[in-house]
Amino acid sequence: MELTLWTYEGPPHVGAMRIAASMHGVHYVLHAPQGDTYADLLFTMIERRDKRPPVTYTTFQARDLGGDTAELVKRSIADAVQRFQPEALLVGESCTAELIQDQPGALAAGMDLGGIPIVNLELPAYSKKENWGAAETFYQLVRGLLKSQLPAPGTPKPDPARWRAEGRRPRLNLLGPSLLGFRCRDDVREITQLLGSYGIDVAVVAPLGARPADLQRIPTADANVCLYPELAGTLCSWLERQFGMACVHTVPIGIGATVGFLREVHGVLGLELPAELQPGADGVCEAERRSRLPWYSRSVDSTYLTGKRVFVFGDATHAIAAARIASRELGFQVVGLGSYSREMARELRAAAAELGVEPLISDDYLAVEAAIAEAAPELVLGTQMERHSAKRLGIPCAVISTPLHVQDVPARYAPQMGFEGANVIFDSWVHPLMMGLEEHLIGMFRHDFEFVDGHRSHLGDGAPVAAPAEASAAPAMAAAAGVGLSWSPEGEAELAKIPFFVRGKVRKNTETYARERGLAVIDSEALYEAKAHFSR
Repeated sequence: MELTLWTYEGPPHVGAMRIAASMHGVHYVLHAPQGDTYADLLFTMIERRDKRPPVTYTTFQARDLGGDTAELVKRSIADAVQRFQPEALLVGESCTAELIQDQPGALAAGMDLGGIPIVNLELPAYSKKENWGAAETFYQLVRGLLKSQLPAPGTPKPDPARWRAEGRRPRLNLLGPSLLGFRCRDDVREITQLLGSYGIDVAVVAPLGARPADLQRIPTADANVCLYPELAGTLCSWLERQFGMACVHTVPIGIGATVGFLREVHGVLGLELPAELQPGADGVCEAERRSRLPWYSRSVDSTYLTGKRVFVFGDATHAIAAARIASRELGFQVVGLGSYSREMARELRAAAAELGVEPLISDDYLAVEAAIAEAAPELVLGTQMERHSAKRLGIPCAVISTPLHVQDVPARYAPQMGFEGANVIFDSWVHPLMMGLEEHLIGMFRHDFEFVDGHRSHLGDGAPVAAPAEASAAPAMAAAAGVGLSWSPEGEAELAKIPFFVRGKVRKNTETYARERGLAVIDSEALYEAKAHFSR
């Protein structure tokens, strides 16, 4: 067991809460001690919702352990059904309550609750985590509600193009968006509008905003869109096996992926591909011009961005998409790619191999921070934790994935998917780099009377401060350089003149050069020799 200050995912019962809170008419009875009710804050504070999640806690205390906690569970279930009148009931236990083995789901199944569908959630808290818990809850809920609609063995698969024979518009389900996801609300709106512009309707969006009755309509659609694989991958595979429903797997984050998504949708539904989705003479289709990202990334103004070293970390869906956008659409160099999503480790490893980088599959934020420091990037694309790590390292950062802070849940429209999502991504990623340039300019003119202490940019106290030459040769610098290696005052002074967003890389290269040549002190001459060596 390891003590930590930060976790990328909560226990699986928090994932179940995400499904219940995302839907209408669903209630979750959670067998948990009093201290496990903290998860309410995730929804009221981070999501800024005006109501608490639809969860009833048994909230047993230490003194209850000597009595009949099973009776407490049954009483809580009965009270919740009477008070909230749910259309479907989820019953589970927190990681602490799992040790008591009261089996609340089995207790609920033995009660007369008026025919309400009951889903018994068995979520192993000590081997699985939040995203898995959300995916399993979503899958079990839909599976339970569709049990009576399962086709008989041998039934032919439905034709995704049957909409034409039925004289209607084609329709798709959008599966996977939920509360505490990354910009899910706006992604759904953007993709719904995008599909509508091509004459395609959205039948069901789930779990976000759906009711149990909506889940029962899932088979009426012509195909499913696995919008967020971490949450919907298991369900989409089951629907494909049991109902023969085709699935669109391309996640439309970025220009290339959005065009690929639309092409896959048209192919699955048997729709003729519009001219604007077909590549032109220059290899660019007309649809790509609906976003400002491709134009700007090819313009003279973007040359400052070309070749920037970026480190990417987050949930697998957003990390893979971010790495692809960075390398293919913005001309960045991806120097690190990782995720805490172990269930999608295979997909992330494949993406890392394509980029020629070593994949990082870890939920240890300290290991991630160490990898960032080692890679010495000029931009970090990560979670809320990487924002903190990057600030300590003095590197610009943009948040691209959960876990997130309330500031990453904007009140304005800010999707990540579709053509408008590409605009939002471009702004979110480029602005930290531009602010980094501003930081450097402030450093250059720090001796002017206008730039007194306190005139700092977005990095605050985490940004490296250029120290005067007379204060150089500090022990910290020597420790950072390694045992037996230090910087002279002249060397430090020259290093301070280098823009901070590449200073870490220059420091690392120079120290490597010095060790290889057995230098004990790095002066200005050694710095320039190292620069000349690595530029060849």
